[in-house]
Amino acid sequence: VVETKHDEDMRRLTTIPSVGAITAATIKALVPDPGRFKSARHFAAWLGLTPRPHSSGGKERLGGISKMGNPELRSLLVVGATAVLRGVRNDARARPWLKALLARRPFKVAAAAQANKTARIIWALLNKGGTYRRPDPLTAAAAV
Repeated sequence: VVETKHDEDMRRLTTIPSVGAITAATIKALVPDPGRFKSARHFAAWLGLTPRPHSSGGKERLGGISKMGNPELRSLLVVGATAVLRGVRNDARARPWLKALLARRPFKVAAAAQANKTARIIWALLNKGGTYRRPDPLTAAAAV
């Protein structure tokens, strides 16, 4: 955790709202080269945060998350997402996407969806560089 101050990747990861020093250190230790994943969705699937398909007879249905990846890392991301969602309830500046998600889905399903989104952001930061920039709530509201 002390290395967070000295490691550039870990410093960039901690700029994400639901990622702290422990999560950043775990990501750094457990995630192989992020360039080996074709896309952010492949990275989220590797972590087990994407919906599991249940298809039959031409009908495509998506179930719960697959839980195929590392359980410790997935748990850290879901706990971080839970903290973000708890803050959304009373935050007037919260992203409209999160408020709408909480309105239509149970809390734990919304936490898994936010963890999936966080995993995709992590992949982008590790693969492409840069730091996390919080979306402007006014432009995000106009996009919805």
